[in-house]
Amino acid sequence: METRSNFQQAEAIIRQKGGILRTSEALRLGIHPRTLYRMHEMGRLERLERGLYRLPETPPFTHPDFVIVARKVPRGVICLTSALAFHGLTTQVPHAVHLALPTGARRPRLHYPPLRVYRFSLPTFEAGIEIHEDGGVPFRLYNPAKSVADAFKFRRRIGTDIAIEALRNYLRSGRPLDALMDYARLCRVAEVIRPYVEALT
Repeated sequence: METRSNFQQAEAIIRQKGGILRTSEALRLGIHPRTLYRMHEMGRLERLERGLYRLPETPPFTHPDFVIVARKVPRGVICLTSALAFHGLTTQVPHAVHLALPTGARRPRLHYPPLRVYRFSLPTFEAGIEIHEDGGVPFRLYNPAKSVADAFKFRRRIGTDIAIEALRNYLRSGRPLDALMDYARLCRVAEVIRPYVEALT
């Protein structure tokens, strides 16, 4: 039988985790799933996605989809159009979270938000990762230069127009060209990007 102290202990643990917790994490931390279900029924927990809960008192997230993806797919990295939009390098509003995973990783099973998954070789997957926080919850995404290089690498999937727009905005922002070309070489698109750089500068 659940007691008031069970709920208070569970709430304290969830607060330490930024107000959001997966069922699998709860089990490891000694919270019984029945406690989570009961707290949800009582309105003491909100269900964000299957197996993912947050305290109602938690301030609204600026990027709630990124937070959900980060907690459900901790190895993934926000990429391409989603990362470009975060960095202000595109006017596109992605209808799904664009997520990078290393080649061979299992596709995540997520009911919400919708995902577009891209496979990266290990060297390109691990390069250029930044860690940001939203409401105390960390999420990983590629830095601006890596995001532009990736846009050219995956231009046939996201659209060459998006890649060119991102490059134009990157150059206008005064960000370092050397960093961009380093990532372009890593992604094997330096010769693709160079003519556009010359035309835009």
